[in-house]
Parts: sequence; structure tokens; C-alpha cells
Amino acid sequence: MNQLPQKNPLQPRPAGCSHSRLSSAESSSMDGFWMEVERIQQRDELREEDSGGNEGQLPEGEAESQWLQDTGLLGLLGGLGLDSDHKELLSTLTQTQVAAVCRRLDIYARSVRRQHKTPARDVRDVFGVFNSAKMSSENGDSGMKGTQLSSGASKSPPAAEPGGPQEQAGREEAFNMDSAYSEQAAVLLQKSRPSQGGTSAWGKCSLPKFTIPKGRLGVTRIGDLSLQDMRKVPSLALIELTALCDILGLDLKRSKAGKWKAAETRLFGVPLDSLLEADHKVLPSTQVPLVLQALLSCLEKRGLDTEGILRVPGSQARVKGLEQKLERDFYAGLFSWDEVHHNDASDLLKRFIRKLPTPLLTAEYLPAFAVVPNIPNLKQRLQVLHLLILILPEPNRNALKALLEFLRKVVAREQHNKMTLWNVSTVMAPNLFLHHGRPPKLPKGKEKQLAEGAAEVVRIMVHYQDLLWTVSWLVCVCVCVASCDFQREHLCKCHVCMFMHPCLDSRHTGSCTPKVAKIQVVWPIKDPLKVPLTPSTKVAHVLRQFTEHLSTGSKGQEGSEDMNSLLLHHRPMESANILLYEVGGNINEHRLDPDAYLLDLYRANPHGEWVLKQSPT
Repeated sequence: MNQLPQKNPLQPRPAGCSHSRLSSAESSSMDGFWMEVERIQQRDELREEDSGGNEGQLPEGEAESQWLQDTGLLGLLGGLGLDSDHKELLSTLTQTQVAAVCRRLDIYARSVRRQHKTPARDVRDVFGVFNSAKMSSENGDSGMKGTQLSSGASKSPPAAEPGGPQEQAGREEAFNMDSAYSEQAAVLLQKSRPSQGGTSAWGKCSLPKFTIPKGRLGVTRIGDLSLQDMRKVPSLALIELTALCDILGLDLKRSKAGKWKAAETRLFGVPLDSLLEADHKVLPSTQVPLVLQALLSCLEKRGLDTEGILRVPGSQARVKGLEQKLERDFYAGLFSWDEVHHNDASDLLKRFIRKLPTPLLTAEYLPAFAVVPNIPNLKQRLQVLHLLILILPEPNRNALKALLEFLRKVVAREQHNKMTLWNVSTVMAPNLFLHHGRPPKLPKGKEKQLAEGAAEVVRIMVHYQDLLWTVSWLVCVCVCVASCDFQREHLCKCHVCMFMHPCLDSRHTGSCTPKVAKIQVVWPIKDPLKVPLTPSTKVAHVLRQFTEHLSTGSKGQEGSEDMNSLLLHHRPMESANILLYEVGGNINEHRLDPDAYLLDLYRANPHGEWVLKQSPT
């Protein structure tokens, strides 16, 4: 179940089946999905001869080798060594994550023995006298029953019937990120508790509200971490995703990426990283392709209130002409968006996404996105999606974020454009899951189920996008551990509490804790800002104090007038424009949550510094 159906426009759309998880009204609303698929086919964008057989499942052994490479643990094979960062990574793994790593090493070793190659390194050489049976017992008998990833398709957990308690509209529940998702799943299985909220969440307006409880260190989002720190996140997320899927019994097959043939175009059909490379010559700081930004901006300005936006097609002849003009005039600055019809801009947006050489959700993990709806527990669906998004390459993740933010704006104007969350999801799903030149191959009878599942994935991503762009607390811990040069002796052995309750030695406790925090300012100022460091002092207090200091024109520090004039020249002095960063120590750079407490931040990273900066946006 790793591809969407290719519908023949001359055949009737699939009738409702007994296993459908949609209401009759919503089943009919799937027409938007099939109409979109038919339009894609009519434009000859799904041709069998284009697939070329370049993509497919990786064979056993190679899949595990690729997995170890993606997680930074390839050095575990053949007795190779690991660098210091990856050794620190191993020290942060939970029991379920260790079990996932060992399972991949075992599978790889078996495949090597069958192929009569050089013997692979035994997992006991890596993790000591690790006993997989004992680990299974510790995590619950059913916790380790996930099928081995090399042994064919696994049986996904059956979808529960609608009407579970979590699916009630308006319900608000906590979304726990303080412990590993795989550990949470293992605990549920160990206690033999039935899945709560275990419906497929097809009902419109039935999605509950999840909130992330804020600890004293606040919440970290993807944009809050530096690029150096974010580069450590995908490998951590992949290990956790694999462990979680093992617990859930899901087969996390990785597809082989197809080979990209260089296109004679500069915008459509060009990889995201190539687009960004060209865009950086125009705007060095851009993180989302400029043409995608322009398309979204055009639609936001003149299309949000248009009835049927995204669903009603534009003129095919005009769209092709606009695409040619964009290719020719975009970078020259000669293309005018003022006369572009909003429905044509909508088609251009979808065409841009479809024509990417590899899917926006990546060819490697598109099958994993497709099986998310088979998970009966809504929270666990969100957990898997959350980890998948963290794994995405940075260009894909940034482009997806920009797209989802736009789709949320469309849904917010539902009263004007008549596009509900479900309408938007059914229309956009084919464009995200069907990509140029790779027609799907599915057994008959699976079309409706997969179409509904693809739309459900889009719906969840749009509705819960704020949650999905959060970096979990445990991942932040592992990033800090991998960056820190003194963490081994100072951090607790308990992986769940080591960041909230750091075990600091005498150098960082007691009377050594400063009573005043000195905060550096990037603008011309003689002395750092001094803030009382008490258990109740928050980052927001620092931001407010600094903003009030500027607004009153205080002359208590030399150069303050110059600093005021500099800020006033750039933008209004509002607290939202001033940010506090944690720099150094066990992190490269971390934008701090205004609700985080300074004393707890200090105890977690006593060697770091705090720096006030203007917002880059």
C-alpha cells in the first residue's frame, strides 16, 4: 500500500465498500479526489513508460545498510568505528530504540551470511550482552511483535470503528512529548490497554484538540534550532520512528529513489535543492523556492475568498502558457502576477508540486506516509507523522510547511470559498501522493481505501501542523547530548528525566548559581543587560524589560540612544521583534520559548550564553 490509484476517467468511480470508514456524505465528497486524478491523467502526466523501474523496494540487507547509514550508525558494520557524535547518540537511546537498532543489525548479519560475505559485526559487540528476548519481555510481549522489516508486508493494526472518545469534536487532550513515542506505545501494550481514540477520524469537524504541555524549559519548534543542530535531528527521528513502527507492527519499508534526468527547465520539474541554489543568487536567506512563494502569495492575495479555490480548474491552455512565461521571465523579474487568474494560479501550484522529480514527501518515505491511516490510535498517527516530517530533507520540510500554512488559510476562509478541511484534503492528496512519471500498481479493490487514506494524511497535516513542527523534548535532549563535551558525567542515566532534572556537580549548584543573569545584546551597547535570576524569571520578562528599556529611552547605559535610533530605523520596537537565544555549551544556537524559565535553562546548560537579537523575519 505504497501508491495511489491511477483512475481511468472512462470507468465509474469506485462504489462504497463495506469497509469504508467514511460516512455516506463524506464518501460522495471523495469526488473531488477522483476529479483531480482524472484531470492529472487528461494532462498526460501519468504515463507508464515514464516510470522506468527506477524506484522500488530495497532488497534485504541493503535496506538495513541504508537505514544504518541514514541514522549515522553505518560504522557499526564490519567492526568499523563511530565518531564521537555517534557514540554519544548511542548513549542516549531508550530500550525500544536499542531494540530497533539491534534488529536491523541482526537482519543485516543474516543477509550477509546468506550471501557468504564477510561476517557482520555481532550486536553484542556493540551493546554488550544485549538479549532481544529479554528486551521483548521488558517492553511487553506484544510490544516486540512487529514484523521484521525485511520479511515482506506486515499486517497493520486494524482500524477501529468510528465513535471513539478522542474523536469527539471540541475535546482537548495533552500530547505528551516528554518521553519517547515508542516507549509510550510499549507501555500501552504492556498494560494491555485498548487503543484510546482509536478511530480513523474520518468525520468532518470531529478532530479533537491536542495541546503540548509546556515544561519549565518551554517548547522548541523546528525553526528554533540552528542548522547545525537540526542536522542531528533526522537520524534521531528515524531511529525513534523505526522503534515506534516495530511496536505498532507496521512495516517501515524504504523505497529506492528514482534517478532524476536533468530537465531543460529552470522552475518546473527541477529538484528543490537546485531551485534553492539558483534562488540564493537572488535572495541568499531564502529557505522556500521563490517561485513557490510567489504562487502562494498570488493565491493568498486574490484567491482565498474565491468559491472552489483549488477545486475548480483553470484553463489548461492558459496554464501551459503561464508555465512557459514563468520559465522564461521569472528570474528576469519580467513576469507579472497581476493578470494571473486565481484558478490558473491554483493549477500552477499543483502542477509545480506534481512535477517535482521526487515527491515533496520524498520517494523514500512516501509509503510510510501512506500507511499512517492504518494506525487506529489518532495520537500514534500524529506521532508517526511528526517523526516523518522531522526526517524530511530541509528543503522538502520548509516547502511543505509553506504549503500547509497556505492550506490552513484556505480552510479558515471556508465561509467564503466553500472549501472545508476535507475538501482541501481530497483535492490536494493526489498532487502530493501522485508524482510525475510513476503510475501506481495496486491490487483491484484497494483504490477507495488508499484514496481515503491519502486524504486523511493531508487533513491531519493541515489541522495539526503546529504540533507537527515541534521538536520533541527527548530529541532536544539527544541533540544537546551529542553537542556537549561534559554531559556524560553530569547528566542522569534516566533518559526521560535527564534534561528536566540535570545532575550537576558542585561547580553548577548551590552558591555557585548566579543571582543575576547577564545577557549579551547584539546591538551597540557597553554592558550586558542584567536580569535577576530567580525561580520565577521567564524569558518573557527579559524581552519585556529590554523593550521597556528601549521605549523609555533610558540613558543608564552608554550608546542606548544610538541603539534606539538603530532599532527605530529598521522596524517598530515590539517585543515580538526581539528574541532571546541560547548559544554555546551543549547547543549551537537555540531560540528560547518566552515561557521558559531562566534558572532551569541555566541549570540545563550552565556553559551556554544568552544573547538578545532582532527577529530575522
